[in-house]
Amino acid sequence: MKRILTILLIALSCASATEAQQKKKIGNETPAQKEQRMAWWSHDRFGMFIHFGTYAMAARHEWVKRYERMTNEQYQPYFDLFNPDLYNPKEWAKRAKAAGMKYAVLTTKHHEGFCLFDSKFTDYKATNTPFKRDLVKEFVDAFRAEGIKVGFYYSLLDWHHPDFPIDILHPQQPANDSDTAYARLNKGRDMAKYRKYLHDQITELLTKYGKIDIMWLDFSYPGNKGHGKGKEEWGSVELLKLIRKLQPGIIVDNRLDLDDYEDGADFATPEQVKPSELKSQYDGLPFETCQTFSGSWGYYRDENSWKSNHDLLTLLITSVSKSGNLILNVGPTARGTFDYRAERALDSIGLWMHVNNRAIYGCKEAPASFEAPENTMLTYNPSTKRLYVHLMKYPSGTITLAGYAGNVKYTQFVHDNSEVKREVKGKDLVLTLPVLQPPYTIPVIEVVLK
Repeated sequence: MKRILTILLIALSCASATEAQQKKKIGNETPAQKEQRMAWWSHDRFGMFIHFGTYAMAARHEWVKRYERMTNEQYQPYFDLFNPDLYNPKEWAKRAKAAGMKYAVLTTKHHEGFCLFDSKFTDYKATNTPFKRDLVKEFVDAFRAEGIKVGFYYSLLDWHHPDFPIDILHPQQPANDSDTAYARLNKGRDMAKYRKYLHDQITELLTKYGKIDIMWLDFSYPGNKGHGKGKEEWGSVELLKLIRKLQPGIIVDNRLDLDDYEDGADFATPEQVKPSELKSQYDGLPFETCQTFSGSWGYYRDENSWKSNHDLLTLLITSVSKSGNLILNVGPTARGTFDYRAERALDSIGLWMHVNNRAIYGCKEAPASFEAPENTMLTYNPSTKRLYVHLMKYPSGTITLAGYAGNVKYTQFVHDNSEVKREVKGKDLVLTLPVLQPPYTIPVIEVVLK
C-alpha cells in the first residue's frame, strides 16, 4: 500500500511539474528581456500610490458608494460639486521626491467610475465638473518634471456605467443574491459594450500622455456563482496584448486573472499585509506590496489608525529585504491637498531616506550565508557588494554578526559614514555601538564586504 501511495505521489508531482512547464504564453519576450525591462523597477523599490476621486468629498472611504449602497442619483452631488481648487501636482511631486519615492501611480478611474482624465467615451469625467481640468495630464507633467516615473491605476470595475452588470460587489447587489434578482436588475446591461469601453479607455490612457511606466489594473473576482468577473469578462488576454503593443516597455500588475499564463503579469500585489507575511516570490513573481498610511485608500477624515514612522519604515525595509517593492498610498482631500497626517508621515520617511537610501535603492535579499542578528533586518546591494544591517530595535553595547569575520573590510553607520568599531572573535564579528542611538528611527550599519 505504501509503495502504491509513493508512486501516486510521484505521479502527481510530475503532473504538477509538467503543468507548470506547459503554462501558456501571451507574448514572446525572453526572461533576459523581461529582466532588462523591469530593471528600473527592481532598482527603485519605493513608489507613491495616489487614490483620488469624488469619494474624497464623502471623506469616509473610497468604497463609500458600495458600503452605503448608494444609487447613481444619491452619489451625483459629489460629481456636481467636485472642485479640488488647491490641486497642485507639482507640490505632490516635490513631496514624493523628498520622501525618496521614485515612481508614482494615480487612480485615473476608481470603482465609482469617475474619470480624472478627459475621456471621449464618457461624460462622467473631471472636465465636466466645476473643476473643468484634466488631472491626469497635469499629474503626468508634474511628476515627469521631477524625474519620477509615472503609472496609471485603472479600475476594471465601474459602478456608474449603465452596461456594467450588477454583481456581488456592486452597490445595487440584490439583498437575496438570487439569480432571478440579478437577471432582473441586469436587463438591458451588456458586458460586451462595457468591455469595449474598458479597452477604449485604456487605449486613451496609453496614447494621450506619452510614455507610461506602469499599468495598475484592479481587480478580478471570477466565479462567485456567475456573479463575479474575471479574464473572460474583461477580455484580459486581448487587453494585455493591447497594453504591451501601445507601451512596449510598460510594467503590468497581476490583477487581470491571468495566472494560467507564464507572462500574464509582471509583479504580484500583496495588499495591506503585515511585514511578517511578505515573501520573496509569489508564484514566480517579484512583489510590490501596496500599503496605506491608515486604514483606507481614499481620504477618510475621521479614520485614526495611522501607522507610525517605525511601522512605515519597517514595511519598506522588509519589502527590500525580500527583494520586493513598497508602494505607499496618499488619499488627497477633496480640495486636492495631502492630509496633514500624510504630509507628516512623508516628511518623516524623507528624513530617513535622505541619509539611508543607499540601503534601499539597488538592494535585495541578502545572500543566505549572512545571518541577521536578533532585532535586525538585512538588505544587500549586489553591485557594490555592501550589506546593510537595519537596527529595528537599537541594541545596548554591542551586536554580534555571527560567521561574518572573514568577509568584512569595514563597518560604518550609513547616515554619517562614521566608523563602527569591530572586533573579531573566532568566526564572529562583534560591533561596538554608541550608547546613545543615532537620531534616526532605524539606524543602518553598512558592512563593506571583501
